[in-house]
Amino acid sequence: MGKIDNLDFKKNNLRSINNFLQNIDYKMNKRDFIVKNPNGNHAICAGLKEDISVTIKGHVGYYCGGMNKKAKITIEGNAGTGLGENMMSGLIHVKGNVSQSAGATAHGGTLIIDGNASSRCGISMKGVNIIVKGSVGHMSAFMAQSGTLLICGDAGEALGDSIYETIIYMAGKPKSLGADCIEKKITKKDLIKIEELIKLGNIKKIKSNEFKKYGSARKLYNFKIDNVSDY
Repeated sequence: MGKIDNLDFKKNNLRSINNFLQNIDYKMNKRDFIVKNPNGNHAICAGLKEDISVTIKGHVGYYCGGMNKKAKITIEGNAGTGLGENMMSGLIHVKGNVSQSAGATAHGGTLIIDGNASSRCGISMKGVNIIVKGSVGHMSAFMAQSGTLLICGDAGEALGDSIYETIIYMAGKPKSLGADCIEKKITKKDLIKIEELIKLGNIKKIKSNEFKKYGSARKLYNFKIDNVSDY
């Protein structure tokens, strides 16, 4: 596709830009890349698998950073549906707002959202850490299986509906809790985890003791109880 610095949607198409980023030689010295003029294109930076850093200068469409492994992706704008869906590791940082289903089915890594996230944030999440500095929409953490969702603002209706073993920390208030989701007692272990996420998300205005904890009442499903104290 020409020069490696020419990751510009005015000069190259999505297929060529993604193909380049997906096939970085791990021996390559250059590890930092800038994507220009994304103009809401879908699936930008999907399927990255090397330890590289990509900064996207503008808004992105659906499924940006999906299936990410190892890469650090920074979006200087807003993101559409399915941000970081099924990501395995790495870091995705959005400096704006995010549409629905952010971090859906994500197995690992960290997703940081500086603004608000729409409905179903963290749906069926499976181990990712999601940090939302604003508020989240309805049905967030629906059927969330593992990982942590930290929310600095409020949540819409049915937070944590049918939740499994994901833990939710929230400084604001939920409009309502979903089926089998209850408020739980904060422990020292929780405060350590919250402090870790606050530091990771560079959160300055909220302290760890301002968050409440929500999780599964463990009545909707059949759970193994050998580790019940962890939840």
